[in-house]
Amino acid sequence: MSTLARIAQPIVLSFGVRRALIAFLAGGATTLAMPPIGFWPALLLTFPVAVWLIDGAGIGRWNGALAAAAAGWWFGFGYFLSGLYWVGAAFLVDADRFAALMPVAVLVLPGGMAIYTAFGFGLARALWTGNALRIVTLAGTLTLAEFLRGHMLSGFPWNAFGYAFATPLPLAQGFSLIGLWGMTFLAVLVLASPAVLADGPSGGRGRFVLPAVSALLLAALAVFGAVRLATTPATMVDGVRLRLMQPNVPQDQRFGYSAKADIMRRYLALSGRTTASRPNGIADVTHLIWPESAFPFFVTREADALAAIADLLPEGTVLITGGARLADGSRPGHVRAYNSVYVFDDAGSILSIYDKVHLVPFGEYVPLGSLLTRLGLEQLVRIPGGFLAGDRLRRLDVPGAPPVVPLVCYEAVFPNAVVPPGERPGWLLNLTNDAWFGISPGPFQHLLQARMRAVEEGLPLVRVANTGISVVVDPLGRIVAELGLGREGVLDSGLPAAIAPTVYAKAGDAPALIAIALTLVAGVRARLRVLKAADRGR
Repeated sequence: MSTLARIAQPIVLSFGVRRALIAFLAGGATTLAMPPIGFWPALLLTFPVAVWLIDGAGIGRWNGALAAAAAGWWFGFGYFLSGLYWVGAAFLVDADRFAALMPVAVLVLPGGMAIYTAFGFGLARALWTGNALRIVTLAGTLTLAEFLRGHMLSGFPWNAFGYAFATPLPLAQGFSLIGLWGMTFLAVLVLASPAVLADGPSGGRGRFVLPAVSALLLAALAVFGAVRLATTPATMVDGVRLRLMQPNVPQDQRFGYSAKADIMRRYLALSGRTTASRPNGIADVTHLIWPESAFPFFVTREADALAAIADLLPEGTVLITGGARLADGSRPGHVRAYNSVYVFDDAGSILSIYDKVHLVPFGEYVPLGSLLTRLGLEQLVRIPGGFLAGDRLRRLDVPGAPPVVPLVCYEAVFPNAVVPPGERPGWLLNLTNDAWFGISPGPFQHLLQARMRAVEEGLPLVRVANTGISVVVDPLGRIVAELGLGREGVLDSGLPAAIAPTVYAKAGDAPALIAIALTLVAGVRARLRVLKAADRGR
């Protein structure tokens, strides 16, 4: 028996609490592949454990699918608990109202997300074979589970397994070809393949072929990425001089109207600051950008704030900022608002507006609002009744710069959903406020996911965050300028130019969905062959 087989055997034969604990710990260790650590080789250890857990699911009902699903739930629970624990920090911002809900959120969210992992494990076991094909089957079923997680119930594709290959940057170039879901399929296939080396002689030659092919795929991906990075230099758009303002205002200060004067003074002083690259302060800036929900008031209803903006901006300079927008028909006691992006000119006039489309459940609105509100649940942001959703994602024209698509907060984490059909922009703008989550892995994970949208689409990304991380990213995901987490300041930069639409920008998720479908068909056919062989042997 090989060393790897001796490691695998007790995992395959485990049961009960021991089995659940192995799955939970393996899932938790899988988080090492995500920011801020980003150590993808960890999955060479954890994904084979997943395979061996499914191997040991037994021959119970539906080929042991229920037992495999149970192991999958514990694997997913460990993964999402260790990767999303920081969400609980948001419940401490307004502790008097929400602190009691923090333990529930920290446990319920991972538990709910783990249902998708359970589905992926269970479906894989239902189609399981005793050879190397089972790794391909698992890649298909887990990718399907992750795809569903990214779309069902408004979608939450956070920390999808494909992000394991988002670092280092040469590997990340695969996103330009097959997107997040294709990279998820590839990550599971490649990183779970060492499991078959423990099969011994019964595994046939496939136990060597699949790991070898996986190694070649990984090498090919790295070479493609290195060549793409080396042959695509970053170029800048002529005449665009950006200034990103990162105020680093604590979240508990941002939504109080009494902070209005202090907030405006801070923004104005920071925005006009002189730096080594801008000795004339804002005088040389063409586009000033402030983060999401910048104001603790409705800016268009405050004449003095608009006047201060007009006084700040030199002639020809444009301000792009987040801010709540009062909806038509709002009245005292029944305020309805949008989470919006404004474009102001140097006179303080509004040039264009975008209203956020993809709202955060329980952060910006309460699902099944009337029912759950009666039970005492409410959204974290202090807008009575929650925010309204905009009608659609849209491209905005900005004077002096290419057209832009604004993405508010976590709108930037949805692949194939950041460019409106037929409205390809010159750049993506992500305005966000990660102050809810303090100094935690959350902002690092959010940044990485937004960067991959730039790689997928071949578009530069400008990200402006209240507490950081604010960055300018070129179309290949290279960071051109950065202002770190928890820092106050301004970031001056040019605007990288877009490149031609990528393969993924043209094809979208179709190749990944076809791969899933073919995998499931192959799995069903292989499983039927196994059942027929078993019948003949009786």
